[in-house]
Amino acid sequence: MTALQQTAGRAGSRILAYGAARGAEVVTNDDIVGPINSSDEWIRQRTGVIERRRAAADVEAVDLAEAAAKQAIEAAGIRPEQIGAVLVSTISNTVQTPSLAALLTDRVGATPAPAYDISAACAGFTYGVAQADSFIRTGLAEYVLVVGAEKLSDYAKPTDRTISFLLADGAGAAVLGPADEPGVSPTVWGSDGGKWGVVGMDNPLSAYRDGEAEWPTLRQEGPTVFRWAVWEMAKVAQQAVDAAGITADDLAAFIPHQANMRIIDELAKQLKLPAHVAIARDIARTGNTSAASIPLAAHALLAEQPELSGGLALQIGFGAGLVFGAQVVRLP
Repeated sequence: MTALQQTAGRAGSRILAYGAARGAEVVTNDDIVGPINSSDEWIRQRTGVIERRRAAADVEAVDLAEAAAKQAIEAAGIRPEQIGAVLVSTISNTVQTPSLAALLTDRVGATPAPAYDISAACAGFTYGVAQADSFIRTGLAEYVLVVGAEKLSDYAKPTDRTISFLLADGAGAAVLGPADEPGVSPTVWGSDGGKWGVVGMDNPLSAYRDGEAEWPTLRQEGPTVFRWAVWEMAKVAQQAVDAAGITADDLAAFIPHQANMRIIDELAKQLKLPAHVAIARDIARTGNTSAASIPLAAHALLAEQPELSGGLALQIGFGAGLVFGAQVVRLP
């Protein structure tokens, strides 16, 4: 029997650089509390959000993705045509098809790289990193562009008290490339469709089409999501640390999805992170950007503490689906 040839892979992969783009408009708590009959103090106490970044009406998620991607490609020191795949996690594409990733590939000059969108909400960036790592290690691509891009303000109902005051706009990008040793640990990921309805859109598109409901916006069952995120995701995060073959003492940073400051602090507490581990708290000034939140938080953390460069970071994403993903990565 004739054997098929296979492409030779690499020993490992690692994140070479990040790029970031945030909505240009700063929206304070005072700007949005009226319709939800709330206060700046209430939002700060419950979520840790002081302000969120939102984009202008004429800015789309792909525009944010383009800015972040070009920054990451330049910082990685590669040419766009060297990119072997473009993966974009988003729930904010303006059309069901074609993919945002295909358009982004053209905009950054990476054509004819394969491109597709990942619909994994707030876990999408970790899903993308897992796939990029496998592509590089198996020889399917040498460099992979992974982007989380969201314009969640398009899906925020001003009168919603469950999630709308958290939502923000932005894009975070990472370029992954080959490494002589693993720079991405085994990913611990999964889903729980039994909780499919606890966070997501309040109406299907068909109901809007048929005039039976308003434009779909995001909502959540806050207490249910909070309990799941705190108790179940702490277990997933620990499993990721164990899968990496390290302990919390080996970490330089903890970069969770920026869902809620209380969730971030509780996860850090349950993981018993040492005092030297830097914790990303980008949500305070950026808000919740779903798939974009981890790379945006990583970019901000490295800008604030450049000495973290080269260290190990535990990242975990979790959200609508319910879906989750976690891995340890070496910071660029």
